[in-house]
Amino acid sequence: MQTRAKGHRPTGASKKTHLKVHRGIRIARYVVYRETLIDKKNIYWSFIGAFIGIASIGLLSHYYMAVKDNLFLIGSFGASAILIYGHTQSPLAQPRNLVGGHILSAIIGVTIRYLIPSPEWEWLACALAVALSLIAMQITKTVHPPGGATALLAIAGSPAIRKLGFWYVLSPVATGVAILLLVALAVNNMTDIRKYPDKGKWF
Repeated sequence: MQTRAKGHRPTGASKKTHLKVHRGIRIARYVVYRETLIDKKNIYWSFIGAFIGIASIGLLSHYYMAVKDNLFLIGSFGASAILIYGHTQSPLAQPRNLVGGHILSAIIGVTIRYLIPSPEWEWLACALAVALSLIAMQITKTVHPPGGATALLAIAGSPAIRKLGFWYVLSPVATGVAILLLVALAVNNMTDIRKYPDKGKWF
């Protein structure tokens, strides 16, 4: 009597592998789905924070600092705004990192400029300032990527910035950082979908 051919049934080992593959696919789909979701409320508050933070510094620069020939709105603040208003949970965006990263980098940048004042060696001064700023931020656990730009601007910035010397640390850096932080504390805590500092940890 001829038996009918039966379809292949997976063995125990192959069945487990089959289930793992399917589970991996489901997880991958979920991750892609979550990453591509658009949180409209979060985007709204990110816009509000970045707009108010940069606008506040810009208005101060336009109506007050212009009289003193001082550039108050530096490029590194734009990068900080992306972090503290758009990625509030990132360790790099927390107040300790924002303040410490900028202040340390500004001090190092100005110091290197005084130690290597020759325009012919500006490339070396720039490299040292950024590299030393990175090390200082790592040691003090205040890594804030825009701090590298703050150090760089102390050397390769406009004549108005270079003329400030160590006043650059106080204004525009410290003053601008204080404004960004105050706006972040206000805006980021006006909604229940975000908390700043993350988990209430300042240090």
